[in-house]
Amino acid sequence: MRILHTGDWHLGRTLEGRGRLEEQASVLEEIAAIADDQKIDLILMAGDVYDTVNPPAAAEQLFYETAARMTDGGRRHLVCIAGNHDQPERVAASSPLARRHGIHLVGLPTTDVLRLSCPRTGETAIVAALPYPSESRLQEALSDVADEELLRSAYSNRVARLIAEQARHFRADAVNLITSHLYAMGGVESESERPIQVGGAYTVDLSAFDVPAAYVALGHLHRAQKLGGSNRIRYSGSPLAYSFSEAGQTKSVTVLDIAPGLAAGEPSWTEIPLSAGRPLVRWKADEGVAQVFRWIEEGRDPNAWIDLEVKLTEDIPLDTIHRLRTERPGFVHIRPIYPEQQSEREIAAQRGLPMDELFRRFYRKQTGGAEPDDAMVELFLELIAESGAAADAAEGEEAS
Repeated sequence: MRILHTGDWHLGRTLEGRGRLEEQASVLEEIAAIADDQKIDLILMAGDVYDTVNPPAAAEQLFYETAARMTDGGRRHLVCIAGNHDQPERVAASSPLARRHGIHLVGLPTTDVLRLSCPRTGETAIVAALPYPSESRLQEALSDVADEELLRSAYSNRVARLIAEQARHFRADAVNLITSHLYAMGGVESESERPIQVGGAYTVDLSAFDVPAAYVALGHLHRAQKLGGSNRIRYSGSPLAYSFSEAGQTKSVTVLDIAPGLAAGEPSWTEIPLSAGRPLVRWKADEGVAQVFRWIEEGRDPNAWIDLEVKLTEDIPLDTIHRLRTERPGFVHIRPIYPEQQSEREIAAQRGLPMDELFRRFYRKQTGGAEPDDAMVELFLELIAESGAAADAAEGEEAS
């Protein structure tokens, strides 16, 4: 069976007031074309269909037109779950009608599963579909103690029990899958996701997925990534960059070939890059405004949304800003940076970052852009913790 994993469409989202529905329509058509070209049997859309609980009518129309296009008249299944941005009842409202066309909409967490027969292969998929499982959507308070660690443990255990209940429906002669919208331990965040946790309280341990599912298709994080060193648990990422923290990221969908069975081996998968939509880029003009105009004249990033930082020694005139925006409408931010601000900004930025992100940035800088794997980051954090403990012990000895 061929499966396509996508998520975090955020239909209706804008960029500082600039509409992006046309870009979203373009990238969804690209995904539909990939589904056709790759002979996909099942599409898993892992939540955040819309950007708000009350999306504009044009966003809803785009979703239903896209869903009909992707299912190809019911010859292909689309499973779509509600994310933390979605109003679950709204997502699932048209389920009775949509189901007839191969569109399966799941709004609230339950222990039920979807059983889908795929015409091309004759195989059956059993999908444990778990929409965003907040306390309110689960309709229960998970801890009456104001302790983050206790709440995190209670939340993770509750989600694990839900998944285990769903996994009881898995069969040896079916393709067994999980799709959910949540924050799993070890995932790398970006600025464009709305937080779904208080500190680390609403974090799910990877052990929650220790059930005989061939693949776990996750949504919420906008960077495509695998978790726990395994190809079995993945975030597909968003199809468009939704904040400048995602500048330079390659957006993609994941295509998998999975055979029936309960053995939790490594699935065969391919990441297919997406090209539709306007990229988000950052320009840092260390030589002032003249350098920016030179880049415009050279045709740099002609179709991009641009976050510009320009170093200045004096205020930039309003007519110069107007000329910049006229010559390149893609400017979203134009931020002047003065010499006295530079060191203050760098210090503030460094202080606000967690230790693992500081290490990732240092590693990228030293290696020319390579990403450290999770094991290396964990080893670094362990070394930091050990050195801190040793320093505390030494201070204790001196004090005594």
